[in-house]
Amino acid sequence: MVSEAPPFWWIKTGWQAICLYPLSFVYGRISSAILQHRRRHPLSVPVICVGNFTVGGAGKTPTAIAIARAAKARGLTPGFLSRGYGGSLDVTTVVDPHHHRSTAVGDEPLLLAREALTVISRRRVAGAEKLVGEGADLIIMDDGFQSARLQVDYALIVIDSMRGIGNGWVVPSGPVRAPIQVQMRHLDAILKVGKGDAADQFVRQASRSGKPVLVANVMPQSGGDLSGKSVLAYAGIADPRKFYRTLEELGAVIADRQDFPDHHHLADDEISDLLARAEKQGLQLVTTAKDRVRLAGGHGRAAELQEKSKVVDVDMVFDDPKAPDLIIDRAIEACRLRRLAGKA
Repeated sequence: MVSEAPPFWWIKTGWQAICLYPLSFVYGRISSAILQHRRRHPLSVPVICVGNFTVGGAGKTPTAIAIARAAKARGLTPGFLSRGYGGSLDVTTVVDPHHHRSTAVGDEPLLLAREALTVISRRRVAGAEKLVGEGADLIIMDDGFQSARLQVDYALIVIDSMRGIGNGWVVPSGPVRAPIQVQMRHLDAILKVGKGDAADQFVRQASRSGKPVLVANVMPQSGGDLSGKSVLAYAGIADPRKFYRTLEELGAVIADRQDFPDHHHLADDEISDLLARAEKQGLQLVTTAKDRVRLAGGHGRAAELQEKSKVVDVDMVFDDPKAPDLIIDRAIEACRLRRLAGKA
């Protein structure tokens, strides 16, 4: 999978997308066949998949965390399953946030592991079985919808209302992971994040298909002290503009900014450059939680940059506070029916 989305994916269809169409056609046929025909492995516990239509971020990780918090409040033992994208470990591993570094397990698993039991695995079946063996009674997959390796009891697709699905073309012509009409058949609900209108077409399509549409917003946990403060904002996430919008909503004045590729580990010269620019201009360094975990235990002046950077943590807040519990209820019921059918 592509780690950094080409800019042309997120603008009106141009010559690049058209030239790549033959490859997209083949990719779309393969991804459709996988979604529709791959044999999925059943588990003894409910499985919730938090995915998205496209390559790149849409808010999956904070959504998964919100569901896990609701599960814990009910006395359940949720476990996160992640592929560990961006990490070097290729063996099934229980993530220890106090021991592992992002270079080994990836940045998102470290954030997840602070909330609940987390396993990374390139082989999703092995990872899921490890979670069950470790005591998880509910599995929350962070991504993996299109892989179709596991039998999913509730598939929630997150879509950013500002970004939508870009130019709407399938990889590599665009960011879409499989033809939308095929993905629609296999999801249980859509979560629209934000107040933009780029997702409205798919919200209507989901509604016509009888799929529930949930609504949520990314809300900062803190950051009120940034109001009126001039900052140097830097982010290595799929859509840095989302982070910058959050800062502006908090009242921060973004005097300088620096984008990096998603999951990017800063090199020594990049770290030194950020520190020097902030000092020269008298700016407060500000970054995301994902960028913070990538700095932890890093080389050179990484610790200095981490110490001098203010982090804006965010939560996914559902418009309907009962929505996470409803998702869990539906997954538990689907698992119960699935297991009864298996015994018939």
